[in-house]
Amino acid sequence: MKPTLLILAGGMGSRYGGVKQIDSVGIHNETLLDYAIYDAVNNGFGKVVFVIRKDIEADFRERLFDRVARNCDAEYVFQSIDSLITPDQLKQAVNRKKPWGTIHAVLCAKNNIKEPFAIINADDYYGRSAYKTMATHLAALDTYSPNHAMVGYILENTMSESGSVSRGICNVENGMLVSMKEHTKISYGTENGQRVILSQLDTGTVHLTGKETVSMNLFGFSLKAFEGFETFFEDFIKKQAASEKAECLLPEGASMLVTKGLGNIKCYTTDERWFGMTYPEDRLIVKKEIAQKIKENYYPEYLWK
Repeated sequence: MKPTLLILAGGMGSRYGGVKQIDSVGIHNETLLDYAIYDAVNNGFGKVVFVIRKDIEADFRERLFDRVARNCDAEYVFQSIDSLITPDQLKQAVNRKKPWGTIHAVLCAKNNIKEPFAIINADDYYGRSAYKTMATHLAALDTYSPNHAMVGYILENTMSESGSVSRGICNVENGMLVSMKEHTKISYGTENGQRVILSQLDTGTVHLTGKETVSMNLFGFSLKAFEGFETFFEDFIKKQAASEKAECLLPEGASMLVTKGLGNIKCYTTDERWFGMTYPEDRLIVKKEIAQKIKENYYPEYLWK
């Protein structure tokens, strides 16, 4: 059975200033997700599941979903603040404006996923070789195998000229993920006239080389991963139900599977170059990148029938 692609498309787009998941970047108003799905279904994936917010459903269907669903097996589920939490926890979250992060989003889709699955963000470009690598790994997995996977990117290939990015810095040994730490503010800086890469952490500023292996949330899991994620989210929400901003993040949940012996994660590394829709200025960059790929016949002008 072909694996499923789970797309996390419920973000608020606070830095972008709009619903970037369905903003047009192609010649015929295709979204970045159109190209992601095209690459995935042509490289081993059999089904697509989106996690979205209820308030964008009408626009999401009009600008993307109905078109995609005519060309592949696709469905969507909703993520909201009250999903998967108790009434008492919801009362504590009275000042909360957004859902609980990427682990929460993954769990919202649990009932719609019946086979090994990969996860991507809606606003990132991953490259088709990454989908091929992941689909090959997942196709060989038993449904409840502990042998998960990720496709890691080289940090310098994932930087933005528009502002800071969030990346999970990976500790990899013998091709296996040992641990991962989320760095939420990585950006370019200048020191002594030289361009440097800096990460702003609560404990201070850290210099990065640009050669680090980083997570772009392209993970692949068997259904066994849901067990660990549910426990991880339950522990998180017990501590953070009253928080306005705390998020239960996928890189940290994936790292937990490894550090607690609940599974292992093979790290495949790609030299694909990222681009994405984080800031308003990024849309023009993405449009140019897509146009160039069409010019080079990497993509057809018309993706779908």
